[in-house]
Amino acid sequence: MLTITESAKKKILELMEAEGQPGVGVRVVVTGGGPGSFHYGLGFMAEKDKGADDTVIDADGFKVYVDAESAPKLQGATVDFIEGVYESGFKIDNPNSGWKDPIAAAVQRVIDIRINPGVAAHGGSVTLLDVKDGIAYITFGGGCHGCGMADMTLKQGVAVAIQEAVPEIRQVLDTTDHAGGTNPYYKGSQRGAPPWSDEQVDPFTQY
Repeated sequence: MLTITESAKKKILELMEAEGQPGVGVRVVVTGGGPGSFHYGLGFMAEKDKGADDTVIDADGFKVYVDAESAPKLQGATVDFIEGVYESGFKIDNPNSGWKDPIAAAVQRVIDIRINPGVAAHGGSVTLLDVKDGIAYITFGGGCHGCGMADMTLKQGVAVAIQEAVPEIRQVLDTTDHAGGTNPYYKGSQRGAPPWSDEQVDPFTQY
């Protein structure tokens, strides 16, 4: 159901040793979600605290516990640990979409598979906020926020890729205020990390 990469296993075992908690398990849980996304929690957990309906996964050196509510949302997901110039930490690659609308889910797949891997090389990201009446509302983040090339990236890259793959989309709108750093379309909205790609996790909250 859930795969723990060798890199993640190594880091978890290192943290267990550093924290003086050998023999504890790891709880992976879906804590909520933003626009089309899942948010996650990752933490140490004693075996005595296991729930009766938990799914238990043997990760070769420790056990991973997933509660019944989170289990279907994590089916086929991968927990990884990465170290890079732009980001480092535990990340979850989840093939399950938070979008109920199939068109929005299709747009999200394009963003995560074709678009974000390219802009990530420059420390940027594209997030889908909503799809309404054939219009995909997106926002740029990271190195793309405030970038003078964002309009060209939208018109020549993002919009073309989305509209080619999802013909139901007639327009792609960038809702980012690149001058002020605010989002004029979804003010105050939660961060929406793409559910079809990596989402970084704040690790090891105690459960």
